[in-house]
Amino acid sequence: MRPIRMLPIRSCIAAAVAVIPMAIQAQTPPPEDPVEPAVIQELPRIVELPVIEVIGRGEGSVLRQTGTVQIVTREEMEVLQPVSTEDALRRLPGINTKTEEETAIVSNIGLRGLASSEAKSLILEDGVPVAPGLLIGNDRYFNPRIQRMDRIEVLKGSSSLRFGPSTIGGVVNFLTKTPAEGILLSARAGSFDTREFMVEAGARSSSGGAYGGIVATHARGDGFMDKGYKMNDVMAKAGLFIGDRHRLGLKLSRYENDANISYRGLLLDEFRAGATSNPAPDDWYLTDRTAVDLNHRFEISDRAALTSVAYWSNLTRDYWRYNVDTQASNAAGRWVYTDALTGNNRSFDRYGVDTRLRFDHGLFGLDSDAEVGVRGFYEESDDRRIRADRTQDRSGLNDRHLVDSATSIALHLHNRIQFSDRFALTPGVRLETYEQERRVLTNDNETAETSNTEFLPGVGTTYALAPSAQLYGGVYRAFSPASNGVALDGMTDQLLEAERSTNFEVGVRGTRGALNYELALFRMDFQNQVVTGNSDPRLSRSNAGATLHQGAEAALGYRLAEGLGLSGNVTWVPVSRFESGENAGNRIPYAPRVLANLSLDLQHGPLRSNLLVHHRGEQFGDETNLREIPVNAAGGIWGGLMPAYTLLDLTAQWQATGSLSVFGALKNLTDKRYITGLRQGIYLGPGRTFEVGVRQAL
Repeated sequence: MRPIRMLPIRSCIAAAVAVIPMAIQAQTPPPEDPVEPAVIQELPRIVELPVIEVIGRGEGSVLRQTGTVQIVTREEMEVLQPVSTEDALRRLPGINTKTEEETAIVSNIGLRGLASSEAKSLILEDGVPVAPGLLIGNDRYFNPRIQRMDRIEVLKGSSSLRFGPSTIGGVVNFLTKTPAEGILLSARAGSFDTREFMVEAGARSSSGGAYGGIVATHARGDGFMDKGYKMNDVMAKAGLFIGDRHRLGLKLSRYENDANISYRGLLLDEFRAGATSNPAPDDWYLTDRTAVDLNHRFEISDRAALTSVAYWSNLTRDYWRYNVDTQASNAAGRWVYTDALTGNNRSFDRYGVDTRLRFDHGLFGLDSDAEVGVRGFYEESDDRRIRADRTQDRSGLNDRHLVDSATSIALHLHNRIQFSDRFALTPGVRLETYEQERRVLTNDNETAETSNTEFLPGVGTTYALAPSAQLYGGVYRAFSPASNGVALDGMTDQLLEAERSTNFEVGVRGTRGALNYELALFRMDFQNQVVTGNSDPRLSRSNAGATLHQGAEAALGYRLAEGLGLSGNVTWVPVSRFESGENAGNRIPYAPRVLANLSLDLQHGPLRSNLLVHHRGEQFGDETNLREIPVNAAGGIWGGLMPAYTLLDLTAQWQATGSLSVFGALKNLTDKRYITGLRQGIYLGPGRTFEVGVRQAL
């Protein structure tokens, strides 16, 4: 039986309604913040919560980074109308997504030739880790909802060393909305009976020193391939200024999603016959998440500030799947299910604190600014496997009960030294230590433990070649820990090393008139890669030596005329391969050689439209580089070569009045049939879809 849900949606709304009035009290007015562009001009943006930002919004924030930077603004998202965070990210250079269904309930994000199904890049929301199992595993089980997002920051290269763990590919930080004063309603409907309704409501005190708001979304649909879902997402925020120096922020969120999805895709015969039905119609993926962030910023002086966040989250994920009859499936050319039902039901708790002190100083007579940070968290998962059948209504025998836990403490120090108006150097170091434990409650509480410490140095630089061109680059060490199930396989400390990578990057970026550009070359040299294919049959994985990833990213934007712009990006990864082990010489799975995007943006009066072309090159589905997709219903991870594809999307937004806008989209205009992934079958991307919506400020 599914665990009792904590804090249902009604309770979250009630709590938010109670919090907002409490926060709206007269306080000392805050200092003025820069005003950001807004689609609804009548609703001025309010002061943001004091969250940890990866890049920042201040003048020159991008130029201070020693690595590649991409930012997606709220205005851009309102025009492009992504249906998920992955839909927004796939438009950026260096990012590959392996979508298992159109709303991306499960996270599949890969950066710079790293497999999109493995945790080698860090996903944050408002500076807080949101992947449920950073150290203990199963980090893909939660993907933040695009409806609550205001801005997306992507940072790669040596600047990402300020965060961790798992920053080999880089850092993605989703910054959530802080509602403006008033009420903003939006609704949209589209293909597969998709329906979505969202409300943003905000208020602030007359002095501006206290504010609060709520963003609530309800969405449902039958889903492409009948992968239906019903989602509720509620986020409440409140903030308070205390005097001139202290800012407090509170964020409460609650997410629920019941989705008719599974690990099973189409068998080859079904795919060839053009099937578009759900290959596992009775499997369900049931998720809910409750989270609390408490932020504080202390302006110590004009030259020093302390930013801190304490956070807690609980995620439950119940996955009910029917067993298959392999022989009957082979004979039928489709999955044939038995009445045996398995519930892989897991819950994840995380408690953490992150505090960062930034200050300017003039040590050795040079202008410098430093950041010293300490972060600690504890995470635990409760894993129950329930054996049942169709008659038992998701209740049965718990025949495997595991508790995985991990404690992590990290310290980092970075110092940017400005040697001249043109040249700056940023050395840094990160120390991260963590302990992992697994207990088997169904085996007399059997326990196994392991621990690791990682020392991660790095240095980055920026150099102004000209007013319109900045050179940047760096070298740093990064790591990705082996999860509990691998490090403690067989209930024995396997003495596995973390996956470590020495990363190099050099790039140039700038703006000249109507042109803006960025070009970066990168190399990630792995050691101790954890792979399948261990020679010991009792173990699932082991350290298998080295892998190498190297390539280039290029992004270009040009204003052709007033209101008409052309932009695009290309990612080229010629090398992404195993350097040793039984798969030596093979290409890493889910690492296409080429990713490309081209966008034509037109703005004429109240109308703004965008035509987007997205191309993904061919890629392998497994480490063996199997080229043919298997015909039969063999279990395990599927292989095969997935063909390249190109998609066209058309979006438009019309600002009918100052407070009313209408928007619409046609995705996959050519109705391209394409493969997004292979995992116990073939996963298809959505066919041609449409949506139309309206946004009204009250």
